[in-house]
Amino acid sequence: MSATHQLRCTDCGARIAADAVRSDFRCEDCKGLFEVLYPWSEGWSAEKTAAPAVEVRLPNPGGLRHLWQERKTSTMAVDQSGVWRFREMLPFLRDVERAVTLREGNTPLYEMPRAAERAGVDWLLAKHQGMNPTGSFKDTGMTAALSVAVERGFEWVACASTGNTSAAMSAYAARAGLRSIVFIPEGKIAWGKLSQSMDYGALTIQLKTDFDGCLKLLTKLVQRFPIYLLNSVNPYRLEGQKTPAMEILEQMEWQVPEHVVVPGGNLGNSSALGKGFLEMKHLGLISRVPRIHVIQAQGANPLYRWFGDDNREMQPVAAETRATAIRIGNPASWKKAARVVEETGGWCEQVTEQEIALAKAEIGAEGVGCEPASAVTLAGLKKLVAQGRVAREERVVLLLTGHTLKDPQYTIDYHCGELLTAAEMAGETECEREQHAALRKPPMVLEADESAVLKALEERMATADAEGMRTVPRSSL
Repeated sequence: MSATHQLRCTDCGARIAADAVRSDFRCEDCKGLFEVLYPWSEGWSAEKTAAPAVEVRLPNPGGLRHLWQERKTSTMAVDQSGVWRFREMLPFLRDVERAVTLREGNTPLYEMPRAAERAGVDWLLAKHQGMNPTGSFKDTGMTAALSVAVERGFEWVACASTGNTSAAMSAYAARAGLRSIVFIPEGKIAWGKLSQSMDYGALTIQLKTDFDGCLKLLTKLVQRFPIYLLNSVNPYRLEGQKTPAMEILEQMEWQVPEHVVVPGGNLGNSSALGKGFLEMKHLGLISRVPRIHVIQAQGANPLYRWFGDDNREMQPVAAETRATAIRIGNPASWKKAARVVEETGGWCEQVTEQEIALAKAEIGAEGVGCEPASAVTLAGLKKLVAQGRVAREERVVLLLTGHTLKDPQYTIDYHCGELLTAAEMAGETECEREQHAALRKPPMVLEADESAVLKALEERMATADAEGMRTVPRSSL
């Protein structure tokens, strides 16, 4: 058993050596998923395993903060990474300097004053993971898991994907010189994302099924071929994806927000962030953890249904939502996510297609922008505030998981008034219609005539003056 880390089943608690894990990353005893455990982790106990005795010395919190900040000025690739800069929190590689990195992480934390006003809170921030190299939060996990694949000598890697995972895996595999295979559900992926995996040289296979069907088939294949699985069932993916928790605290000068709101798809990201916050509390870096809330699309809401089920039975759903990144009906990491939500005192909520579209436009109006799946956070926050789960004076951080250019057709259709169906629009309130009308900015088509253009501009400017200037942001973090 490795003295540097173990893998612990999150269902039955069984512990194994890192190199003893099955190719599908499932526990042999109960088929549960694993998490990475370090000698300094809460719950590490050498007596429970065959691990050699290890002197456990918790890192000095002040020393870690200083070291992580100091590395920002380094020219080393691993120090410029917003994942490996925090390598004391994920010490599972034998040689961290050989980590496969594209300088991921170090993403901005934006103040969102207009969105805050619409949501009913005084202080709203957005951690924009769409500013990663391939445009999504998946890069932070992929650098970690693919580095393990390289260290263990794999030549082929693969994933099932709704888009972002495939883009990240293909890019990091290309960087490392590995071959990659992508399984995607036919016709259910944004072309902006699919084009990335093609550009990075992946073998792309479209299957006539949904995401869950793709993952099920891939899980069988990795048991027969020497292919390293890079979906979020891989525990090293989640180790990388916990590092935005450290970045958020750094950017907030180690003041812990009261709430963190995360989109819910395969549910690995919420569990990863929870693990990061809980580990930092255990190490004394913070005194408390934020409440982590998971927001799902109404058409892909298995975790939301689970929380509302008196019997607490997970019932997969036939997922359907325009927010393709979270169009997942049978999330692999639901138990991990449910545990984090409960441990931190958070909640799980669902939002409609209309609410997602409005929230996305509101985020875009801040000059930030995000893919549709990210916008569920703002839509969900409005409901959490209305329910009294988030107070006006409390600090909230939204996780924006993907860049706005991941699904440009969604944005174009929205602003041209072609996104929502007649039935969906019929369900809108008068207030919502007015909000949509104010936010939609379809292109103007004019003759190439100076007088016609001047007239149109004068009319538009007069309309804007009548509406009044919108609130100007106080600052930009």
